[in-house]
Amino acid sequence: MNTAKNHRPENPFWVVELQGEEDARKLASRSMSLRCIFELWSHTNLLGAFHDQLNGYIKSNMATLGPWFREDRSFKVTVETYNKHFSQAEKVAKIETLHYLPVTGPVNLKTPDVHFWYIEFWGLDPMNVPEAPLDVLFGRWVADGRRDMINEISLKKRKFIGNTSMDPQLSLLMANQGLVRQGDLVLDPFVGSGSLLVAAAKFGAYVLGSDIDYMTVHGKSKPTRVNQKVREADENIYAN
Repeated sequence: MNTAKNHRPENPFWVVELQGEEDARKLASRSMSLRCIFELWSHTNLLGAFHDQLNGYIKSNMATLGPWFREDRSFKVTVETYNKHFSQAEKVAKIETLHYLPVTGPVNLKTPDVHFWYIEFWGLDPMNVPEAPLDVLFGRWVADGRRDMINEISLKKRKFIGNTSMDPQLSLLMANQGLVRQGDLVLDPFVGSGSLLVAAAKFGAYVLGSDIDYMTVHGKSKPTRVNQKVREADENIYAN
């Protein structure tokens, strides 16, 4: 994976080079901090030049892009902004400026075969929004990241938590750092309430742990939830 030379790490959009869509999907399948990946068709910091650039790119690459515009493929266009809010009417107006897209299939807003994204980046300071977008991007959706996993192992959904239960996203990131995958055996010698093992198990690992604190391991320590006086009978690390 190669990152663009002019990339600024504080920006929410990263332009990178990958070998193909399969690599993009593999990357997204293990990325909890990633929202989604697009095949970039146009990127400029001049709104006035955006449409000419996108239209020119499509016309010069119809041999490879043509299949995405077939009659039997439904489509959807999403308008996304960063640091600026658009009303629904404004979003529709943005979509209408893309009238030159050679789409011939039906519109499908729920489960489209092809999902196009139009994105405007309006800086990082909500108190100093520029008069025009700093970046305008357009692309075809390829894959979503795995941010859904953060909610799936949320502390709110767990039976057993403690004072040191780790943030779900950090737990998943640590599992990634450990290269945890299906069928691995993961040992946490300081298991606590098992946050790291929950993340590892989410990736298909077999997990086990130990801890010097007998009360925590067996769920006999004081509960940490508000207004809870005593832990339930089955409230221990096995319940997670």
